[in-house]
Amino acid sequence: MNVMDTLRARGFLKQTVYEDELYELLGRESVPFYIGFDPTADSLHVGHFMQLVIMKYMQDAGHKPIVLIGGGTAMVGDPSGRTDMRAMMSKETIAHHVECFKRQMGRFIRFEGENAAVVVNNADWLLDLNYVDFLRDIGVHFSVNKMLTAECFKTRMERGLSFLEFNYMLMQAYDFLVLHRRYGCSLELGGDDQWSNILAGADLIRRKEHKPAYAMTTALLTTSEGKKMGKTQKGAVWLDENKTSPYEFYQYWRNTADEDVEKCFRLLTFVPLEEIQTLCAHRDERINAAKERLAFELTAMVHGKEKAEKAQAEARGAFGAGGEMPTATISASCANVLSMLVETGVAKSNGEARRLVEQGGVAIGDEKIADVYAPLPEGEFILHKGKKVHLKVVRG
Repeated sequence: MNVMDTLRARGFLKQTVYEDELYELLGRESVPFYIGFDPTADSLHVGHFMQLVIMKYMQDAGHKPIVLIGGGTAMVGDPSGRTDMRAMMSKETIAHHVECFKRQMGRFIRFEGENAAVVVNNADWLLDLNYVDFLRDIGVHFSVNKMLTAECFKTRMERGLSFLEFNYMLMQAYDFLVLHRRYGCSLELGGDDQWSNILAGADLIRRKEHKPAYAMTTALLTTSEGKKMGKTQKGAVWLDENKTSPYEFYQYWRNTADEDVEKCFRLLTFVPLEEIQTLCAHRDERINAAKERLAFELTAMVHGKEKAEKAQAEARGAFGAGGEMPTATISASCANVLSMLVETGVAKSNGEARRLVEQGGVAIGDEKIADVYAPLPEGEFILHKGKKVHLKVVRG
């Protein structure tokens, strides 16, 4: 099956240019393609994860992934989807984030063997550009009037769009041109909010090189209400287990709204469509089995099967048949693990609390507690006693 058929059937595709040509090309030969990632944090998050799934589908279909880390463009900042200007980062911070990304991506796509993925950093060619040469060679192909109609700029016009950010479209288009020249890359993929930038790159290649280039955008990961998924009260849902634990990651997907379960299966897993239809055929209590399967599949993909099984076992122990975790309230003055264990009733006395900690039977989140006088986390947290007692602890 042509990979475009697969992506379309699962609901990924939104916009393309020269669609018939691209379809024929993807069915005829191996196509180098790229997706860009801005290194604005030291971990990928759920929004990035969907792009990694797409890269895997493409790679498994015989096409070569190019992972472009925006070490150069991150020093400018993408205005897409923003109402304010992004904070600029140092070169050292960006370099650290790039290394973190490489490690995480290795769980999803192959960097060895046939159609091995490559990682490139656009800082390698953007940071040493001669500005006048760049304007004469690249800027001449861009119409300011046309750029101002782009959605990514329109949303910023009222608040003020800096000239720094205005350069972003040219820089991303130039990335595509460089990758075309160095790797034969003829396709850029990205979220639908990147349509204007991606289209600009394909157009630049056709103007400069007089060769075919293609743009294809995919659906954004949103709820049925149109809100971006991957956010909790704590912030983003990260792929790094030190930022979002496997248990928290599992629980995020286990709590997916009924109407969003099928969409998440289609866009984030490799479960066959026929099986997804069966799993999501009901909107009563039977949908909970589908949610468990979704949470397990995604946690196993990100953290491995063993940690997924552990998270599932903890969740089942915590929530039981009722579907809600028991909650215990502690006083505002409760300051350490010892007093918390007694206040919640997990331990009947200070002596029992000490024995529990000494025997390694107490954990907060994924962290085992070794000091009975350890301070408590701010806000609410999950307390584990052994494998069977799990409480959400809140302050009164």
